[in-house]
Amino acid sequence: MSVTTVADVFEQHIPARLQAKPHLQEQINAVYKFVVSGDGGGTWLVDLTQPGGKMSAGDGPAACTVTVSADSLLDVVAGKTNPQAAFMTGKIKISGDMKLAMRLGALLV
Repeated sequence: MSVTTVADVFEQHIPARLQAKPHLQEQINAVYKFVVSGDGGGTWLVDLTQPGGKMSAGDGPAACTVTVSADSLLDVVAGKTNPQAAFMTGKIKISGDMKLAMRLGALLV
């Protein structure tokens, strides 16, 4: 699946990953907030406490907050950048539950 915008990540890519791997929703069972800067950015919630997961634009409480630029997020989803390397180089910033942050790779890549 070709992902070209931030909206594609939350409206197509992540729902497709959850459909292909439904156990991820049960294993993670938490809410992520993505604060995406740059072109097409915004704030998105990924609620994996609900069956099948629910993606929505907007702010709200989350156990783990991911702050990232639109370009870096798209590079991670496209497989151009390793999520751990992006974190180590400061392209992705995490606040909240670090155990949940470690599970992001399975959801995004």
